[in-house]
Order: sequence, then C-alpha cells, then structure tokens
Amino acid sequence: MRQENKLSKEELLVIVEAETFNRTSISFYRYVIIEDADAFRDALYEAWSALGVLGRIYVSKEGINAQLNVPEQNFDLFRACVDSFAKLKDVPFKVGLSENGLSFWKLVIKNRKYILADGLDHGEYDVTNVGAHLSAKEFNDAIDDGAVVVDMRNNYESDIGHFDGAIRPDADTFKKELPMVLDALEGKKDEKVLLYCTGGIRCEKTSAYLKHHGFNDVNQLHGGIIDYKHQIDREGLESKYKGVNYVFDGRAHEVVTDDVLGECYQCKQPASTPVNCTNTMCHVLLIQCGDCGEKMKGACSDKCMTIVELPMEEQIKMRKGVKRAHSDGRTVLR
Repeated sequence: MRQENKLSKEELLVIVEAETFNRTSISFYRYVIIEDADAFRDALYEAWSALGVLGRIYVSKEGINAQLNVPEQNFDLFRACVDSFAKLKDVPFKVGLSENGLSFWKLVIKNRKYILADGLDHGEYDVTNVGAHLSAKEFNDAIDDGAVVVDMRNNYESDIGHFDGAIRPDADTFKKELPMVLDALEGKKDEKVLLYCTGGIRCEKTSAYLKHHGFNDVNQLHGGIIDYKHQIDREGLESKYKGVNYVFDGRAHEVVTDDVLGECYQCKQPASTPVNCTNTMCHVLLIQCGDCGEKMKGACSDKCMTIVELPMEEQIKMRKGVKRAHSDGRTVLR
C-alpha cells in the first residue's frame, strides 16, 4: 500500500509550528530516465519521511522536480540520502534565500506523466540537448554586451520581479509560453539568447526547444534566480534582477532587491506580495497590498469577501461539490 500522510492540514500545521528547529528550503530537478517511476516514488517517500522532509515532489519517467524543506540538523543526512540514489547523485541543490524555510507542512510525492508539462510531442525535440549554463557574472556580462534576455516564468511572477529589458511573455502557463517565446524571438536565431526562471527547470526545456528550432547561441542562468541571488551576494556583484522572486511554496516570494515592481491588482498601488483569495472556492492568485488585504479580508472581489465573512459552517456547506478549475490554487487574477 502506498505510503502517504493522512493528517489534515490543520493537524499538520500544529505539528510544524511546534517545532523548535529551523528548516532549510531546497529545490532541485533532473531530467533522467526513470524506468519504474512508481517504485522510485515509494523509495523516496520512505527515505525522506524518515528525515522529516516536507514538500511537493513530482516523479515521472523523464525525471524529478522537487520543492521541499528539511530540518536544518538533517541537511547533511538528506544530501547523503539523495546521493544514495544513482539517478540523483550530485544533483545540484538550490537553497532558499530565507533563513527559515517554513515552506511546506506535508510530504507529497506524486507520479506524473511529465515533470513539467509543455503540451508538446516529446518526440519533437531532444530535452537533453540544452543550452550553456551561465554563472551570475557571466549572465550579467552577457546582458551588458546586449544579449536578448527572456523571462521563462508566468506573468504573475515577472510582474513582481525581473531583469530590466527582458522579454516577458504575457502567459499564465509554461505550455502557453513556449510558442509565444518562439514568436517573440523571430529573426534572432543568430543572436545570443539568455533564459532565466526560478530554479532552472523551465529554462532547461526551453533551451532544448529553441535549439531544436535553429537558435545557435542559447544560454540559461545556472540555478535560476534562486542561485543568482546567492552568487551576487557571495561575489559582491550588482543585481541586475530587480524586485522579488516568486516561489511555489508557502513563503510565496523571496526578496532579491527592495525594488517594488508590481502593483496591487485592486487599487493599483505599488505592491509585490502574491496571495491567494481567502475564499477557498476561488483561491485565485493576485498581487494585493496590505491595505486592500485588510479592507477585502484577503478576498479578490466583493463577491468573494461576502463568502469569506459567512460563518465557517456556511462556507463548508457551500464548498461541498464545488471543484476549482485549478486545484493548485494558481489561477491568476490580473
């Protein structure tokens, strides 16, 4: 029988909030052929749950995509555990910027057809034929030399942080974004192209996709924005990325610079905080300032605020039989 945690979110939060230690947020991915993804998933769950790991991990025949946190005292044990799996040995970790990575409260490892859905025929291009990986300094230098910069994240991510002058497709899914990027780069196959995203996984697929379509000089930011921040701090470099970095966990975002690039979707005042509507039947994602958050009780609209203000018993009754179109809670209001 498949192992999984059956406790409710409320019960799990009580356990996590009572912890007397910090957690380190980690993300990593690897494109690698996994013949028996089900067995691989089960082996990971058994090993990682024993170390107190919490997170959301996707496993497929094409590899693994992981966002998680681990008790800081078990960090070295977790590194050794990951390396004990031949398919994952020496996989680079992207360590979160926050000191305490209270980003998840449950360990969820799911089998998926693909670790990153792109809507393409996977015989269409070679996902292992990727572009060059650039360090933060190399990426900065290439920007200074006039390279074309492309943001491979969704619009609500680039709204609150981005590299100046980057092409930022107005898409809310990676699947929609790929053809938009191809169109935006029309006539630039011989130019130097720089790709960046949160941790690197979207750039990995995009670089292979662009190379398949005849682009000759495709490059990607090694370790994504997460590692870029670590590198510029460590080496004393200028941050050409401005604003905050959206992350797909309970922290919602990490600060790279203090620049506020986004605006509240409700009052249009400067804001950089992504939140989900507090009406759980909606849960739409929006950028909301503190004043609107207080005024609207965290809701995205007057209609949702009316529901939020109802007694919880009434809200529970209304939720029965209601299924959100996007169960990940990242439908976007813009």
